[in-house]
Amino acid sequence: MKNKKMMVVGFISAITISFALSTSLIAKSDPVAQPSEASRLQSLAKFTKVLSIVEQYNVDGLGIDQLIDKSLQGLLSNLDAHSSFLDKKSFDSLKSQTDGEFGGLGITVGMRDNVLTVIAPIEGTPADKAGIKAGDIILKINDKPTLSMNIDDAISLMRGTPKTPIDLTVIRKGAAEPLKFHIIRDIITVESVYTRTIDDNILYIRVTSFDKKVATDVKAALKKHAAKSKGVILDLRNNPGGLLDQAVELTDLFVDEGVIVSQKGRNKSDDVSYSATKKGTVCRLPMIVLINEGSASASEIVSGAMQDLKRAVIVGATTFGKGSVQVVMPITDVEAIKLTIARYYLPSGRTIQAVGVVPDVEVDAGEIKKHENNFNIKEADLKKHLQGELEKIEGMIDVTEANATNKTIITKEQLTKDIQLKEGVGIIKALIIVKGKE
Repeated sequence: MKNKKMMVVGFISAITISFALSTSLIAKSDPVAQPSEASRLQSLAKFTKVLSIVEQYNVDGLGIDQLIDKSLQGLLSNLDAHSSFLDKKSFDSLKSQTDGEFGGLGITVGMRDNVLTVIAPIEGTPADKAGIKAGDIILKINDKPTLSMNIDDAISLMRGTPKTPIDLTVIRKGAAEPLKFHIIRDIITVESVYTRTIDDNILYIRVTSFDKKVATDVKAALKKHAAKSKGVILDLRNNPGGLLDQAVELTDLFVDEGVIVSQKGRNKSDDVSYSATKKGTVCRLPMIVLINEGSASASEIVSGAMQDLKRAVIVGATTFGKGSVQVVMPITDVEAIKLTIARYYLPSGRTIQAVGVVPDVEVDAGEIKKHENNFNIKEADLKKHLQGELEKIEGMIDVTEANATNKTIITKEQLTKDIQLKEGVGIIKALIIVKGKE
């Protein structure tokens, strides 16, 4: 047992040396008062003592490597909802997600009030098709409760080989009891940007996530439709975020001056500000941005900047509220830590974190209820209706039916199924009229 204790103390001594070196470097750039050397050593001695006791008496007889990993997991997970220790399995999983294809469900999750919450299902993925919604609380993954589970373990459980099944039990606001979803995993590939037209002169741009080509694809869409477009609707609903540079570049397409977003951390070296440029601006048309509870991170930066800079009317529901910056720092060849180092701030100086972006016009999601009235009298019902005119159009294709199968446009019927979008269309039409009178 003496040898074991020596091993523990030797290991902790190495940690102490590394810790002392790192904190001395931070102290040079950090104006915040540092604890005294004696206080630091006392704290490390306390940690060493607890570690030694646990190793000696814990019923499961865990080894020093396991105890250190668990200590790191506890340390990082107790900092905030997004920091974590990545062991080899978690680190490999993160790299596979970053590199490209992986088997999964197509949902982005986060910790809200210490429970695993769906930020947004990605459009067209197994989770989206199964009916998972933004705001759902994941109670169980298969038969494993998530209440004491960290976010990385949850993600690892949900990923898996394509075509394999998984069951999610969720709690949904308004539902009388938990809902169970049986989902088949698949390769997650996402169309990040696609466009439609409304009434031939309104360009609808849907951005599902911020990958490395978003700004380029949106710019191409704006140029393609420049001749006919009189207004733009940017739909960021259920967009969980992605790359910061793409959020900045996308905003710059519509804004010609002013700070888009800034990030501030503990160290001055982490403070960065991103500003719009006249050179990057390609569209000055009236604009609407649609958001909801599933809009997070990069989506909140874009919508919040547009709101603060008075560039667009924001329509929908309050966003998720993720305004922090995480970096992944390798600590060995196979392990890393994910650490929150800064927070995002919008042009006005307000933060997104835990607050979100509140829309200018709040509209709940849903459909417009239509009541059929069979007693309406139309021209065709009158005795002297224009029979000749009706004969002319007999046999012609119903434009509504044709449009319903045309994926390049959004019809009036489709708008009735999306009240947030319909409200946005009404506002953009008003903005177009006002601009036309200027």
